[in-house]
Amino acid sequence: MSSNSDATSTASGDRRPPTLRLERAEGDGADGIRVLTLDRPERLNAMNLPLIDDLHSALEEVRADDEARVLILTGAGRGFCAGLDLIDLSPDGSAPGEGRGRVQRGMDLQQRIATLVPALRGLRIPVIAAVNGAASGGGLALALACDVRIAARSARFNVAFVRIGLSGCDIGVSWLLPRWIGASRAFELLLTGRMVESDEADRIGLVTRVVDDSALMEAAMTTARQICANSPTGVWMTKEVMWSQLEVGSLQAGIDLENRTQIMTSFTEDMGEAVGAFLQKRPPAYRNR
Repeated sequence: MSSNSDATSTASGDRRPPTLRLERAEGDGADGIRVLTLDRPERLNAMNLPLIDDLHSALEEVRADDEARVLILTGAGRGFCAGLDLIDLSPDGSAPGEGRGRVQRGMDLQQRIATLVPALRGLRIPVIAAVNGAASGGGLALALACDVRIAARSARFNVAFVRIGLSGCDIGVSWLLPRWIGASRAFELLLTGRMVESDEADRIGLVTRVVDDSALMEAAMTTARQICANSPTGVWMTKEVMWSQLEVGSLQAGIDLENRTQIMTSFTEDMGEAVGAFLQKRPPAYRNR
């Protein structure tokens, strides 16, 4: 994989260690696949302020990349993301800031973390979480905000917030989790904060499949390639509508949304190319038009 960015700078221009890597995948069928790796393995990729800000910047970079088709999100080392790094923050768990009160600093940090979830959902391309270890608290939220979740056997999930004296309802988890696994199971996980091992995560539908640790990235790449075999606009509209359907209030409203999207996509050049390729028994050559 070739790296797009491997270091970041402070406002003063001083270099600091990178907190993540955004790379172009390489190999057959990898055109358009990007890999975003959280890179604080010594802290199980827990989120400190630089990582939070760098994640926002990386997602903006992906958003502006017209050639990107799929994003794979994973973690370096033996963890996906262990949540918020409480050691690397202020003693009260809030963002630092001269002259601001605890509430103001706390809300700033809360919003900076929480807006990562709609940022992932709002990308026009699908995001695959390749969960390679612990996904706790904010790490669980990142995984839930992705469109597809594939887990290594070493993956573990939990709602960590409730275990440290906070509400279990944070960073979109209490909205997303019931939609992925059902309210009854979600409520138990929200209230207990217990660990869910990869086999249980697979059984309850939290992830789409579980693979050996060594096979995780190839499994994610296989799914990414399958997505890339479809037209860019078709995939974009599928992601947009499938998420919107979670908020639509009736079957008829959902069908109306689908109808309009189908007619719009039928007028794209890529739709004609897809039909022609199918009839001619050849791979389509999409131009995102």
